[in-house]
Amino acid sequence: MGSVVVALVVGVSSPALAADEPTVGAKAAYVIDSAGTVHLGKRETKRVPVASLVKIMTAYVVLREGSLSDTVTITSTDVKYAAKNGAATAGLRKGERFTTRDLLYALMLPSGADAANALARHYGPGKTAFVAKMNRAARELGLADTRYTNADGMPTPANGGYSTAVDQARLAQAALRSTAFTTVVGTRTHKVGKTAVHRAHTWRNLNKLLTRTDGVVGVKTGYTNAAGYCLLFAGERNGLQVVGVLLGDGNERRFSTAEKLLDYAGEQIALG
Repeated sequence: MGSVVVALVVGVSSPALAADEPTVGAKAAYVIDSAGTVHLGKRETKRVPVASLVKIMTAYVVLREGSLSDTVTITSTDVKYAAKNGAATAGLRKGERFTTRDLLYALMLPSGADAANALARHYGPGKTAFVAKMNRAARELGLADTRYTNADGMPTPANGGYSTAVDQARLAQAALRSTAFTTVVGTRTHKVGKTAVHRAHTWRNLNKLLTRTDGVVGVKTGYTNAAGYCLLFAGERNGLQVVGVLLGDGNERRFSTAEKLLDYAGEQIALG
């Protein structure tokens, strides 16, 4: 008789039980969907450096300031800046000319600091004025715990920039309203052929999440010693857009964790 009772009890175990929240090893994390439901928070309001996630704001400002068909000329300063600071580059060379559209791919896929420098210089005009526009845009978006000191996220000796996981998620939600931005960050490889004004280039997206699971929209990777490995990601799950942020994580772990968090949020959305 006892065994029958046990069987009956086991039989009522619920299909509606939610999956366990994934373990997150990142120092800070945040996941929210487009309906406003927060699916995970971990030190999400702590101010920390965010490395190349800064370039999301760079792209956001560029898309507000200019046209995709604008032409930007690469200078020796752009090239030397990236090389001197040991930053990721898009392999640009002095004298090459690109449309802003192509430079956004150079900025967001290989995370080119040379492209960031060129865009900031062009659309400031001048880098100081451009950074001021970045901070102004942050205030307009309500990013109260965000401060930018450059357009690429490389550490600065004094008065370093910072943000939070919450602010970065809000920024991504705003940026992803732009079709141009969404197209760029969701592209795995972008090629520009050789022309009279630039060499041929092939830029590959550093965001491995694009190839790991379905429905991924983007958006950006980042790394510095100070920030650790970072990932801002977005995907579609059960009819909603899910945006997540991992700051100070492990290199490969950020992608596997992001995949789990997207699926976890999707399960929560399905449960209502």
